[in-house]
Amino acid sequence: MAEEIKNTAVEEQDLNEILRIRREKLAALCEAGENPYEVTKFERTHVATEVLNNYEALEGQEVCMAGRLMSRRIMGKAAFAHVMDGSGQIQMYLKADELGEGFIKFKEYDIGDIVGFTGKVFKTRTGETSVHLTSLSLLSKSLLPLPEKFHGLKDPDLRYRQRYVDLIVNPEVKKAFLTRSKIIQEIRSFLDAEGFMEVETPVLNTISGGASARPFITKHNALDLEMYLRIALELPLKRLIVGGFEKVYEIGRVFRNEGMDVRHNPEFTLMELYQAYTDYEGMMDIVERLYRHVVEKVLGTTTVVYQGKELDFGSPFARITMQDAVKQYLGIDFAETDVEVLKPQLKALGIEFEETDSWGRLLYAAFDQKIEPFLVQPTFVYGYPVEVSPLAKKNKEDKRLTDRFEFFVCSAEMGNAYSELNDPLDQKERFLEQVKAKAAGDEEASMMDEDYINALSYAMPPTGGLGIGIDRMVMLLTDQASIRDVILFPTMKPIKK
Repeated sequence: MAEEIKNTAVEEQDLNEILRIRREKLAALCEAGENPYEVTKFERTHVATEVLNNYEALEGQEVCMAGRLMSRRIMGKAAFAHVMDGSGQIQMYLKADELGEGFIKFKEYDIGDIVGFTGKVFKTRTGETSVHLTSLSLLSKSLLPLPEKFHGLKDPDLRYRQRYVDLIVNPEVKKAFLTRSKIIQEIRSFLDAEGFMEVETPVLNTISGGASARPFITKHNALDLEMYLRIALELPLKRLIVGGFEKVYEIGRVFRNEGMDVRHNPEFTLMELYQAYTDYEGMMDIVERLYRHVVEKVLGTTTVVYQGKELDFGSPFARITMQDAVKQYLGIDFAETDVEVLKPQLKALGIEFEETDSWGRLLYAAFDQKIEPFLVQPTFVYGYPVEVSPLAKKNKEDKRLTDRFEFFVCSAEMGNAYSELNDPLDQKERFLEQVKAKAAGDEEASMMDEDYINALSYAMPPTGGLGIGIDRMVMLLTDQASIRDVILFPTMKPIKK
């Protein structure tokens, strides 16, 4: 421990010295009338990848480029350096007798500085495409050093807190977020081609609803009104179905005041869509086609390898009822409806439940606590109990169940859908049950939404609805084990000073 404290003290001393030197360099530049922060514009003709991918056309041509100085090697009166821009990295070649004063200034630059340069495209003797400089200027000064090359920025906590540094020094991180952007583009492309209209709905609401989750509470000062950050997109979108839009979707941030782990962040991105005149089976078809489209467009294949597991998105997805899944993997047959017979079987497997729980809640407890590890390949699980599905339509054959499914991949829930409940009387009764649950202490229970009941009273057509967690989809397609690795700025606990 003493050695660790000593090393930390040395690192802090070294950093303080670096900061002092860099600030002195900045002061000298300002005194000479060359304050880099006063530069307002730099016209570029090319970015790194354009030059690297079009060498034959650009050989010998003059280019004007800019980026961050990432490395340099000074060899007497010549030097090589690498500069990184938003597209990639390219090498500069400088000669003292050609740049004159510019070469002297370059030797005072620091790794991390932003530079602009002009020169001619050529290849070195080792075959590396480079730019032979004719001019060089400092566009912005880096007062803090980048992480040391061989160790980089590895501490996950620091990476998430200082994502800007993480993106600079870890190229694979930038690649993951570029892939995220492409995934969202392909989702939109697929849904637009299917005739869906993208809309926007309120983030601030006077009622928390649309999912079972604890909301974030805020206050509107001018109205002296308590408000909630949305926990779902559902209820406003279904109001639009009532209003006559037959295919709508939204991709947006939702907020749930819950714990954090590798699959949960308090704010995350959700895609919800609603289509009139279809049901939950129609939603299964959309999920299967949507995932297959996105996987193929983004990865160029229908096979995904996630955390060492090979997943097949090219074949039809498995479909199984919740009761059959519990029977298949746990050996408990919920065709037996006597809860007093079922409870000992659940206890024997270590499944937790309340003694007052109904048949439906016992079924869900068994599934929720034990089955997910078995659901590796893309799988639809349907036939959810009414008690845990307050917005889904009841199944015609078994009124204890709803026409709802969840979509699982690699033991994680990736989406949720149902035949939407459009009976205003039934919906009101279910809201009342949720209100009772909230009064009894369930902080995740829904609130009564009288306006939504009013909307349903104008008649909503038979409708299928779907929600897909975008962050988990990105985790899957970028092979990331933690949701924090696919959210640019994940929620972090402040560091106490």
